[in-house]
Amino acid sequence: MLKKYSATPYVIWSILFIVIPLILIVTYSLSTKNPINGQLVFSFSNYRKFLELKFINVLLKSVTLAFKATIICIILGYPMAMILSKMEAKLQKKLIVLFILPMWMNFLMRTYAWMVILGKNGFINKLLSMVGLNLNLLYTRGAVLLGMVYNFLPFMVLPIFTVLLKIDNNYIEAAEDLGADKLTVFRKIIFPLSMPGLISGITMVFMPAVSTFVISNLLGGGKEVLIGNLIEQQFLVLNNWNFGSALSVILMIFILVFMAFINKFDKDNDDKGGVGLW
Repeated sequence: MLKKYSATPYVIWSILFIVIPLILIVTYSLSTKNPINGQLVFSFSNYRKFLELKFINVLLKSVTLAFKATIICIILGYPMAMILSKMEAKLQKKLIVLFILPMWMNFLMRTYAWMVILGKNGFINKLLSMVGLNLNLLYTRGAVLLGMVYNFLPFMVLPIFTVLLKIDNNYIEAAEDLGADKLTVFRKIIFPLSMPGLISGITMVFMPAVSTFVISNLLGGGKEVLIGNLIEQQFLVLNNWNFGSALSVILMIFILVFMAFINKFDKDNDDKGGVGLW
């Protein structure tokens, strides 16, 4: 009897905060206001409106920036995770705490901090002024990309670190006994076995990066409009909930397709046995 009702709170929570809002969003996206009586009328016009070049370009820009941020996080995060995984336990714990310490701060405050650092009179420009330089670092696409990398890098490092920590050293020792050098050990053993962590990191970085609007608002100064900003504008500024809902559904579908692709890649890796993938 207990097992029968153990999932009831989860089901109620899912219905109230996932299913019902999702139904409302889809309903709004498939309707438009009648200009005569103001009633909602079934229509695909919101989705047809998205096919305009300017809106497609916004989505492409969002995907491009999120992709770049993910690649940079991989380049920076994988070596960090490897270094952390090889440290002594005491030092490892201390560095992990230091690494995730900024995450305890409010997301908005962390992003505001970069506005101060990148500003015209910020720390970086003060250093550059010593050699006669003064760069416009804030309110640029580079500043938005930097904000994404800074805020989402821990989500890349921690999953990879967790997986690397669990790799059985017997595999590495066996490969070295058979004459494999460090590069071969990494290519044939470590990297394939760390793929689940890498894929988790890619998912955890790409999804919030492609839908962010706070970072682009603050560090982009409104010049870099991403899909998240577009959705925010439709709901809060233009009061066009129908088109905003359609954009939300399109973004959700895109993210679901991306996750399906990533999961298929992960499954293919598992089917090949992980070790010795190449």
